[in-house]
Amino acid sequence: MSNALRNVWALALIVLSTGFLAGPLAGFEPPATAQKRLPRENLLVYRGPDGAPLPVKSVEDWQKRRAEILAGMQAVMGALPGEAKRCPLEMQVDEEFDAGTYVRRLISYQSEPGSRVPAYLLIPKALLKGEQKTAPGVLCLHGTDNVTGHGTVVGVGGKPNRQYASELAERGYVTLAPNYPLLAKYQPDIHQLGWESGTLKAVWDNIRGLDLLESLPYVQRGGFGAIGHSLGGHNAVYTSVFDPRIKAVASSCGLDSFLDYYGGDEKVWLPEKGWTQTRYMPKLRDYRGRLAEIPFDFHELVGTLAPRQVLIIAPLQDHNFKADSVDRIAKAAREVFALHGKPDALHIEHPDCAHDFPPEMREKAYVLFDKTLR
Repeated sequence: MSNALRNVWALALIVLSTGFLAGPLAGFEPPATAQKRLPRENLLVYRGPDGAPLPVKSVEDWQKRRAEILAGMQAVMGALPGEAKRCPLEMQVDEEFDAGTYVRRLISYQSEPGSRVPAYLLIPKALLKGEQKTAPGVLCLHGTDNVTGHGTVVGVGGKPNRQYASELAERGYVTLAPNYPLLAKYQPDIHQLGWESGTLKAVWDNIRGLDLLESLPYVQRGGFGAIGHSLGGHNAVYTSVFDPRIKAVASSCGLDSFLDYYGGDEKVWLPEKGWTQTRYMPKLRDYRGRLAEIPFDFHELVGTLAPRQVLIIAPLQDHNFKADSVDRIAKAAREVFALHGKPDALHIEHPDCAHDFPPEMREKAYVLFDKTLR
């Protein structure tokens, strides 16, 4: 068994022994040992006690497959931490800007000992004035931007079609936009902090961001939204897999199958290319030449989100992630949504544009949040 899987086992034992089942790992089960991966195109299969594939006939059966998917993720990303890293948030407000109907605060919060995350917190004025008691919270995750970072989603930096945190605040949502690690001015030493991937560090920062939203008296309880474009698109999916508090997910230009990434070009799997960069998952470089063996893929990740509301936007002319690959992912994942009795909770849109998040697609995401969170 690999060290990563041993860590996952240890974490599972801590969860089971302490009773810590109310947070992101609710429903977590000990993972299976490393074996040949189950098919990504058929999610309704799980491993029996002897390791042989068995058909998924119930939601309980599916939870066994789901546990193996989470174990596969953590074998590559590293093990999701437990309570040891859940330190006091100690939010600080560094700047405040009057944006008309809402206030934009540049803040930071402590996601773990020795690491403070810069973020924007947008609060509708109706909440601050007491005219309204609470509003839903949405985690707004930015795309790749090494200059402005999280500023892009609040309208700073002038990048068009990225200001979803601002637009949601104008619609009455409390929005939180953390900066992604190793982009712009947020440069944590992830190795010194003990992380095996920038991906899981970002997920943890986002989970603590949800803790922050939960701590605010004007944020509605009962579930959050998560939205992101490109890097933010898959960041939203990863975070939602681990944290069941997210009830609605909108991912724009954020994913296709690892097998289809850039048309299967092996060059993008070299060290510090594409998915193998330090800010993503360096261990994926070990799968160059054998991509079919990567122990998780987006078919499975989207399936783990069932029965929550999920919107995936895959433009027809996206140069990065392929629309037809997204359709194959959705076909496999929809079987899991159907198993939960929610086949229509997975929504796929194919706008005729390039790698972008056009207004009509953002509106579909906002309407989904309105129907799910309000």
